[in-house]
Amino acid sequence: MIRQLVAVSLLTLASAHALAAECEVTVDSTDQMTFTTKAIEIDKSCTTFTVNLTHSGKLPKNVMGHNWVLSKEADAQPIASEGLSAGIDKNYLKPGDARIIAATKIIGGGEKDSVSFDVAKLSAGEKYLFFCSFPGHIGMMKGAVTLK
Repeated sequence: MIRQLVAVSLLTLASAHALAAECEVTVDSTDQMTFTTKAIEIDKSCTTFTVNLTHSGKLPKNVMGHNWVLSKEADAQPIASEGLSAGIDKNYLKPGDARIIAATKIIGGGEKDSVSFDVAKLSAGEKYLFFCSFPGHIGMMKGAVTLK
């Protein structure tokens, strides 16, 4: 009887773990100005979501640097345009820009960074975009973020 209870308890724990939402993603960036994904789905059950950004290229950040920035879709281009004057030392993002939900720092080849954010900052039905704010990169380096 005890052995059966232990077996049932272990199965319950294992299936709960299997059903747990994935609240983290790794996104790679390259010297070819690309992200490895064009879409990220965040489960509503996640309270915090983490993006791990890697750069599998070889070029330094001042030549082919990348970051990962999250905002409402309508705010992405203005954030990237206004961030140009901030320069690389400020990750091409205007300091204190309230439209930015989350952002990593600019990284170069072989580097990594990560950012975690509160999923409560996202609303179901709103359109969100992730993008790279390095000058000229937003045209090719962007993707959708949806709350599911």
